[in-house]
Amino acid sequence: MDYKNTLTTCTYCGCGCNFFLESLDGRLTGTIPCKTGPVNEGKLCIKGWNAHEFVQSDERLKKPLLRKDGELVEVSWDEALDFTATRLKEIQKTNGPDAIGFCASAKVTNEENYIMQKFARAGVGTNSVDHCARL
Repeated sequence: MDYKNTLTTCTYCGCGCNFFLESLDGRLTGTIPCKTGPVNEGKLCIKGWNAHEFVQSDERLKKPLLRKDGELVEVSWDEALDFTATRLKEIQKTNGPDAIGFCASAKVTNEENYIMQKFARAGVGTNSVDHCARL
């Protein structure tokens, strides 16, 4: 058996709480608060305690889906990204950059959310950015 504790930052909100993810043979099994974490000082909210669960959920999407002939079909990452880039360019050209909006996620780091909003503003040219963390 291979048991590991991996120090990480919670992805549920922007607080930045630290905890250890427990894994056994490469599968996440639990969460342990980091007692020396400067933000949470060894405490976690209910979301932090259960943060490991969504990673291995049977309902989690693992491959991109595209709608083809009215049905969602699994496609490669290259096909999904090509489709997305093409559609964004078409919408931007036809309707302008403010026709595109971005919704950030509470399940990624602040840095990843920053990159997303930077892409929206600098890359696409829209200020239409929101966040789903108002739970």
